[in-house]
Amino acid sequence: MPTLEVYSRRLLRALCTLMFVVLTGCAGDGLRPTVGQPAEPGPGAALSYYQALQRMTPAELSRERSILTAVPQTPFTQLRMAMLLGSGRIAPDLPRAQQILDSLLKSVEPSAASFQPIARVLADNYAERLKLEAQVERQSQLAKEAQRRQQELQEKLDGLAGIERSLTVRPRQQRLPAGKGEGR
Repeated sequence: MPTLEVYSRRLLRALCTLMFVVLTGCAGDGLRPTVGQPAEPGPGAALSYYQALQRMTPAELSRERSILTAVPQTPFTQLRMAMLLGSGRIAPDLPRAQQILDSLLKSVEPSAASFQPIARVLADNYAERLKLEAQVERQSQLAKEAQRRQQELQEKLDGLAGIERSLTVRPRQQRLPAGKGEGR
């Protein structure tokens, strides 16, 4: 049975693909950088990075985290860090990823605007994952409590059965029908 993590990954992939299709349809020639200005990576680069994360080993993911921590925090770097922290391949830090995405969503930088739709999808996905994890934890606690109660009841039942077995069985006295035992 697929786990929560598998469903989350599938949902995120589908949403990222949808966002990529929508954003590539909206891409125009009006936002080209000037000759002296370096080109900012766009949503396509972010989606490519997400796909690359899925192929990385845990060691590569750890190295990538170190790199992203050391470089200047641009909107693209923030989005990459949030993707990395939300990755299920290493210990995810979804609350931290959500903090990063919230700051990206609140940013008024022009370069952040192109990443905000993807950040919204990721933030929604991470919030849903956190909610599902909390539900799984609650269900696990309820199952443990039910198991404990079941064991207690079984012990009581076994105790009663033991008491019943330890009672001596008295033979029944046969009653004579009325009038036959008396000398008439």
